[in-house]
Amino acid sequence: MKNRTRANRRYTICHSLLKLSVVSLFVLLGIMAIAASGQEQKAGYNAPFTVPKTWDDEAITSIELPLPQARISPVHVSSEFYYKIPVRPIYKTYAVYHPGKEPAGYMESLKQQEPVQIHLDFSKFKTEDEWIKAGELIFDAPIDYLTIEDSHIRELALFEKAGIPITKDGIFPFARYVVREKGKVELGIAACSNCHTRVMPDGSTILGAQGNFPLDRLIAYTFRAEAAKAPDAKTFLQEIRNVERAGFATPHLPADAYSRFEQMSLEEIATAHEAIPGGVFARQRASVFYPPHVPDLIGIKDRRYLDASGLVRHRNIGDLMRYAALNQGGDDLSRYGDLRPIEILRGKMPEPAGLGRYSDEQLYALALYIYSLKPPPNPNKFDALAARGQKIFNSEGCAVCHTPPLYTNNKLVPADGFKVPEEHKKLYDILPLSVGTDANLTMRTRRGTGYYKVPSLKGVWYRSMFEHSGSVATLEDWFDSRRLRDDYVPTGFRGAGVKPRAVKGHEFGLDLSAADRKALIAFLKTL
Repeated sequence: MKNRTRANRRYTICHSLLKLSVVSLFVLLGIMAIAASGQEQKAGYNAPFTVPKTWDDEAITSIELPLPQARISPVHVSSEFYYKIPVRPIYKTYAVYHPGKEPAGYMESLKQQEPVQIHLDFSKFKTEDEWIKAGELIFDAPIDYLTIEDSHIRELALFEKAGIPITKDGIFPFARYVVREKGKVELGIAACSNCHTRVMPDGSTILGAQGNFPLDRLIAYTFRAEAAKAPDAKTFLQEIRNVERAGFATPHLPADAYSRFEQMSLEEIATAHEAIPGGVFARQRASVFYPPHVPDLIGIKDRRYLDASGLVRHRNIGDLMRYAALNQGGDDLSRYGDLRPIEILRGKMPEPAGLGRYSDEQLYALALYIYSLKPPPNPNKFDALAARGQKIFNSEGCAVCHTPPLYTNNKLVPADGFKVPEEHKKLYDILPLSVGTDANLTMRTRRGTGYYKVPSLKGVWYRSMFEHSGSVATLEDWFDSRRLRDDYVPTGFRGAGVKPRAVKGHEFGLDLSAADRKALIAFLKTL
């Protein structure tokens, strides 16, 4: 039992980053192994701030599109259950350094720090800036903790093998140290910033962007490291399989891909995670075999659907609050037909007191902060080449789907093999056109809808891993017609043991001349 608890805690990292949602950040197992405690923040705020109810039963029922197999669409817990869950405390955090960049005596100095719990009195907030500042704090706040030893964060081999980027100051920006007890330093994990921080080539960071932390490669490293010291290798392997099943199983499908895990060795499972590069993430309800790329949160206020599959409707700020709550453990409590992920890990449905959540006020502040995110200055100037590319963009009809000024029409397109139900045509914004991209993510996972959303092209200059599963690393690769061939080697995610694989679909622009393609890309990089 002790080993199982330890294993579950480790996967919180993976799985909560596997959320967010992105979503736990680091080592291995555990989806909601969060024995959180704390007091509800004060309610009551100054006008004009009206905080929506996060877990409104009607809104939470209609926030998600049904799965292609509608009968196993999630049934979420009731608001009565949700509001019995205690609010997590927030602690002061400290920077994590690359093992070779940490200042002398830094860890010892942290052990001398007194625990500092941060209390937010929202009733005294008078301006939106105060809410946004609080939201930034929550964006960076961990929701679970690991010992330094369990996290492996001070091991140089982890950084080398996983290829983890660091800032120009030698900081690992994807997690923070926390002191909850004097003399004891822990690694705080599963904050929003874990998935949505991007380290640029010059060592600067972009908060809220598509993150490039190679979480799944860290998971692979940890699987191997923990297996090497597990007292019972067979039990440890079964626990790994249970976590994979809780996160990704699709038992409603005739051939559940995760039945394969019963025959896979730990090394094979680790290799499957290791094949997923930074910018792509096997988040909960998706798949190690069909992972989604990490979404960019900058500009999300203008998006009507969230996730590559358009899973979540974004009708108002309350929906963004609900999306955060679901991705920080809420959807692990949900039932998908006969499957409830938390029961696979815990053996039964836990009592609310054994879980943790953010308050409505904290989630409102978080959502306001995310809405306030701005892209960094764009180094790509709108020159003569970009102007020519804009003309090509218009003449090729790109604006039909990627409509200015948002560069998305905010619609859904059905995947190949999905028949649009008549009632969907009245409920959702659907463009009756398939672009032929791989349908597995949206047809064969619990994050699927049968659709893909039309993504915005804004900010493509700082992003990577294009296509919903991040199969190609750059725009140049995306507009390379050779990606349609079966002998093409994807430059982004390609899957464990896979070298050549076609990246099919979205053939628009592939027949352009080299000069026109260069101009079009130059224009896109100015957006």
